[in-house]
Amino acid sequence: MSTVTRRPYAARLPPKQRKAQLLDAALTLILRDGYGGVSIEAIAAEAGVTRPVVYGVYRGLGPLLSDLLDRQQARALAQLFEVLPEELWLQDAATVFDVVERLGRRVVADPATWRPILAAGPGMPVAVWERIDADKARLRRQLTLILERSRADLGLAPQLDAEALAHACVALAEHFGRLLLEDEEFGSERVMRALRGLLPPGRGAMRPVPG
Repeated sequence: MSTVTRRPYAARLPPKQRKAQLLDAALTLILRDGYGGVSIEAIAAEAGVTRPVVYGVYRGLGPLLSDLLDRQQARALAQLFEVLPEELWLQDAATVFDVVERLGRRVVADPATWRPILAAGPGMPVAVWERIDADKARLRRQLTLILERSRADLGLAPQLDAEALAHACVALAEHFGRLLLEDEEFGSERVMRALRGLLPPGRGAMRPVPG
């Protein structure tokens, strides 16, 4: 007598919980295998459901990843704005370092939030690239405003192009963020020492940073 192997039954969940389950599964895959390892089939397997269950919530991989980026973006921006000065002004180089050090600690403490944003690599869908590029453009605009307002206090030359400097700062932050997440040789203390060495001397004493 033959037996039929049935697929595991996926318990019914409210839509909000099912979405969270699928997004968590996609995030797990990104953290473990990179964007190249993410597919509807892989997400279904990671979540312990069938493909129709996934398609019952999302029409395809694009909308699912868009929702995931919405969630991760909200978490990342919340951490970013926690460390940026409320009045969009930097009083001296020590303030710059404080901001960078606080953000570095957030990245190290919460890799699940930052790795999908910083871990550019093979397999990343075009829509994800475009979304992250748009977010970086927003950050550059805000940083440009901060640099323009803080020009005199930071000792920046009047002719310095604040927008070009903002591009360089974002690129540098992105690179160091990846080092913190991906290269054990570059621990947070080493990265922070390197950044401290970039600060102009004599522009304010370093202050202890709260944990």
